[in-house]
Parts: sequence; structure tokens; C-alpha cells
Amino acid sequence: MSSKSNYQVRAVHCDHQAEDEEVYQALLRATLPLGNTWAKLKAAKTIGIKFNQAWEPAEIRYHAGQMQELVSHRVARATLRLLREQTTADITCSEISVFKKDRSNPEPGDNFPLLDILREFDVEFVDGNLAPHKVYKVPGGGQMFRQYLLPQRTADVDTFVSVQKMKNHAFMGITLCLKNLFGLTPQEPAGRPRQYFHHLVRMPYMLADLGRLFNPALNIIDGLVGQAGREWGGEPFAANCLVAGDHIITTDACGTHLMGHDPAGDWPNQPFLRDRNALLAAAEGGFGTLNLDEIDFQSEVTAPVGKFYTQSTDPFETTVSWRRTTCEQALYYRDNPEKFAQYAGEYILLQDGEVVWHSEEPTIQRSRRELAGRKKDSAMWLKYVDPDEAEGEHFEVYERTLEQLKERGL
Repeated sequence: MSSKSNYQVRAVHCDHQAEDEEVYQALLRATLPLGNTWAKLKAAKTIGIKFNQAWEPAEIRYHAGQMQELVSHRVARATLRLLREQTTADITCSEISVFKKDRSNPEPGDNFPLLDILREFDVEFVDGNLAPHKVYKVPGGGQMFRQYLLPQRTADVDTFVSVQKMKNHAFMGITLCLKNLFGLTPQEPAGRPRQYFHHLVRMPYMLADLGRLFNPALNIIDGLVGQAGREWGGEPFAANCLVAGDHIITTDACGTHLMGHDPAGDWPNQPFLRDRNALLAAAEGGFGTLNLDEIDFQSEVTAPVGKFYTQSTDPFETTVSWRRTTCEQALYYRDNPEKFAQYAGEYILLQDGEVVWHSEEPTIQRSRRELAGRKKDSAMWLKYVDPDEAEGEHFEVYERTLEQLKERGL
């Protein structure tokens, strides 16, 4: 790979059963060459970090002694030890949890298995669902929305670190450092409901926006144990590697390559069976590169490090129909604002030009598959009705998606 690059990524071998010190030494080996990363981290007074860690305790699965779906305790400990030894910054760890019932309670609860390690390294936990929140504009105007509501204590740091497990995702194909940032968006009642952004067509571009907003200086992929098939309940195996890089898109591109996938691949090909490749969407928007020849990428391991793949959740024809009708409903909404004025300040589900659900409360109590009734192949598009369109949704995304479907003859 090219050594003359603005981007640096390192992948190192580390046995999945290695003890703390060996994991630390492997991570040290992967990160120390990242000059741009350490220049930012050492100059920072405040560092934010996001681990892939929120889950119901009773549902956490283990493989060969490691959490198979969440960041390993040993990788988390090595990361925080490294930051404490190499920087003088105040460090906060931010997270939201869909499982925490009392969202007014500042105590984390038991849905965050790395809490003891945070306390060990004097890292403050920040619950992103709790105030204060603030609206942040995406640099360059955004690809899906112009601006996002984010936890102020999460976003107002000098620099950021994203640490994620190496695994496939049924909806997005892969979930690496970029997808990890989705766990920073506050949920209702302060923010949008989870399914607002975790929405067909929207999500790849929304993730690209989050990448620009947080732009982590250090990105770490925990590949001690990987998981194929899906993000929860998939097939675990030892992948025996760690990946670190100075740009979130290029790090994930190299991680995707090590998983045996094409970093520039796209829907409807493996592993992107349901939606577009968020990394490709970001690169198309001018954020990062997926061309490994343009990255200073050095690796001690050879691709693929495991048999990664995504399970199909729905027939291809259904997914095509959902993509098409999602775009049609979004554009119908844009072109007919007078028909939705009565729902100002409410959330609506739009299907075949009809509002089939609306509420001031953002939470949809029933599955959209259930609400679709007999129209199983007709998508239900979720939208907050704001006459001023303050969030600045880029409806041209839906126009381009329809064009792409037409070009494919779908």
C-alpha cells in the first residue's frame, strides 16, 4: 500500500486469548505510527470516546472468553491505558442505551459492561440521553440532514475516539467505527426516535454526516473475536487482530477489506444486502477514501481474517420495493407540503400518499411491518412535520436513489 498518504492505518496480529499486557502491546504497536492521531490527542484538553458496549446484561454473549458482539474488556482497558499514558486530557465516555428505562436518572445502570474499566481509569461516563443537548451543523452542509441534535458534553470535546467490534450488520452490512457513532444520537423525548435515522435510504448518508461531525482522531477496530451474519446473535469466531487508523472512513475501509469485503462495494451485493454502503456514501461526498492504494496501510494479518457475511432478512424484490416506495413517499411529502400542514409538530408515517399514523410522541408502539397491514411491500416513511424544515433533510438523496434503481432496471 502507498506510504505517501494523508491517511494511516495499521493492522496487527493479536491472539484472541491474549492477556491484558499482550493486548496493550499490540495496540501500542498499531497506534504509535499514527502521527496525525497523536498530534491531535496530545494537544487536546478534552477527549471523548465511544465504545461499542451498550446491551442488556443477560443478553451479552461470549466466545472464547471475549464478548462476541461488544468491545472486549481487554481492548477497552488497553485503549484507556494508552490514552492515560500518552495524553493529559480529561476523558469522557459517551453512550446511549435503548434498554435504560429511566432516562431521567444520571446513574448509568447495568447496561454498560465496561463501566468498571471506565472507573479504573477515572473516565467519566456521559449518558447522551440526558441534557444538555445542542444543535450542530454538519460541516459542508451534510449529506442527509443539515444539522443534528447531539449531547453537548459529547460533542463539545477537542477530539474524539471511536472503538468498535469487527462484525457484520443485517441492516448496514458492516458495523465498524463509523456505525459506532450512531450510539451518540439522543433518543426521545429529547431527540428523534431510533427508527427515524435507522431508516431505509437515510441511514448510510446520516452515518456519513456523523463521521464529519465527530471526525475521530483515533479509530480502533476490535478484531480479537469477530461476528458474521448480523450485529446481534450472529456467528462468532476468532479473528485475532486489531486495527487502528487516523481517519474513520479509511480505517473502516481497511477493516472491511480484512473482513474479506470490497470497501467500495454497494447494495445489493454482499454484505450490503439491504441498504447502501455508508463508507461509499461518505467517500462520494468527499470524506475519506476507500482506495487502499491511497492509504498508508500496513498489516501483519492477511485478508480475510474470518468468514464474514451478512444474512438476508427479506426477499430481494421486497427490499427493492421498499427502497422505491420510501423515496416516492419522501418526494411526495416534499412536493405537497399543504397536505401535511395539519400535522405540524407531529411525527407521521406516510404510506402510498396517506398518513397512516401520527403523534406528537415520537415513539411508535407497534412494528412498522405490522402497521403496514396488507401493503407489506409498500414502505412507511417516518417524518417529523416541521413547516420550516429546520433539520434540513436533503431530499435529493431520494431522487438519486430512484435514478439508481431505474439505471439498474429495478
